[in-house]
Amino acid sequence: MSVPAVVIAAPASGSGKTTLATGLIGALRRAGHRVAPFKVGPDYIDPGYHGLAAGRPGRNLDPVLCGPERVVPLYRHGSADCDIAVVEGVMGLFDGRINDNNADPIAEGSTAQIAAMLGAPVILVVDARGHSQSLAALLHGFATYDSGIRLGGVILNRVGSERHEQVLRAACARVGLPVLGALPRLAELAVPSRHLGLIPAVEHGSAAHSAVDAMTDLVAAHIDLPAVVALAGSRTSGPAWDPRAELREAAELGVVAGLTVVTQIGGTAESGTGVGSFVDIPEPSTGGDIAEAAPTNVTEGVSAERSDGPVIAVAGGAAFTFGYAEHRELLEAGGARVVVFDPARDELPTGTAGLVIPGGFPEEHAADLAANTPLLAAIADQASRGLPIHAECAGLLYLTRSLDGHRMAGVIEVDAEFGPRLTLGYRDAVALTDSPLWKAGERVRGHEFHRTRLATPPTTPAAWAWRAPSGETVREGATLHNVHASYLHTHPAGNPTAIARFVTAAKTFASTRTPA
Repeated sequence: MSVPAVVIAAPASGSGKTTLATGLIGALRRAGHRVAPFKVGPDYIDPGYHGLAAGRPGRNLDPVLCGPERVVPLYRHGSADCDIAVVEGVMGLFDGRINDNNADPIAEGSTAQIAAMLGAPVILVVDARGHSQSLAALLHGFATYDSGIRLGGVILNRVGSERHEQVLRAACARVGLPVLGALPRLAELAVPSRHLGLIPAVEHGSAAHSAVDAMTDLVAAHIDLPAVVALAGSRTSGPAWDPRAELREAAELGVVAGLTVVTQIGGTAESGTGVGSFVDIPEPSTGGDIAEAAPTNVTEGVSAERSDGPVIAVAGGAAFTFGYAEHRELLEAGGARVVVFDPARDELPTGTAGLVIPGGFPEEHAADLAANTPLLAAIADQASRGLPIHAECAGLLYLTRSLDGHRMAGVIEVDAEFGPRLTLGYRDAVALTDSPLWKAGERVRGHEFHRTRLATPPTTPAAWAWRAPSGETVREGATLHNVHASYLHTHPAGNPTAIARFVTAAKTFASTRTPA
């Protein structure tokens, strides 16, 4: 049976989707529902707040990075033990990857595409500031733009007064769209942001819990929850995504040699053990509706079958917060023992045979990272010995010689610095060299999202090449020894063979290395 869902969309960015979606997840959970939280696109930050509200990992649905064929299986996997799902959209309802040669009104990677794939109704969140009777014309356009998208209702956000709400409700009634709620303007709910958007929940600490509680209170007071539940629906079928099946297929095809797929993955989605993102959300000092069930990242619950598997250390803490739940699930399905550590204060975990350094904000924590000199030296030493390292974006910066003048690991002989502009967008890349994850010539879809830059190109072989919109060929990233470092974010669920290769490389390193 398909778990019913509502898709939270908007006419444009900045309309309040994250506040509404997070509060709705928390309010539904408070009302006794088991809520599966999802985010459309490659966003890492919003799912952190969703996870706090739901008490389970927030997940992404991205047909660009994972392939359209995996969207429904990933949805069924992430919602398997729930009774309702809330899917937060990206940008405007019909906004997605820009393709000048595609006249299809449903853009690739758009919220509309996900809603159509799931067969789920859309709730349109409208920023009411500046709107009056003309709202009816806007809603009429969104409701009739594509017959495959069902607009099920409207939520009015940032309403100025009772009279303002009356006028807007009349406009919605004029086009036959029910109003599911109206939220007043409350500036105190704003969550602090910086150059790449909201501050991740793990960095925001106790304030993140307070913000989620406030969002939950707001939605519970102003949204018709029974109407939302009655509206929810979906039309999906087929098997759920299974990390073991993905890795088994790679092994059976002979793409990955020597991989043993486990038959049981420890932990449950509800507890967060054995699955979920790589970073822990600090608990607040006092209790609350949301705080007590925040997802954790402990490794207890790992099956005995994996007790002899390679240790794969994953950088976490405040500096490295960008990760997908499916990454850990694939690593553990391949037999790895995942150990999360904080590079600002911890040592390299004992027995590390593979190192994952995900994205995040090392530029905000460069001084703390630089102060942990024993770890920097250990990583440089192990990299020279052939330790498999998978570093994305923040991970690339951490492996450089310096970041904004602060010493880093020095694995890659280049310096990094905060840049003048944001680099953002999907990339169709080809691997230029063999690495522990990819073979030269393999094609991958990835996503860039950063405002730092390398002062000079690395002298080591580049990891990727792609063609820029200008037609210029871009060579990016660095590879050396068993290190693959790049600004390009990839989704593990879309590249299970790469994860299988990485686990196999870790096994090989563990079996052949000699004590330091």
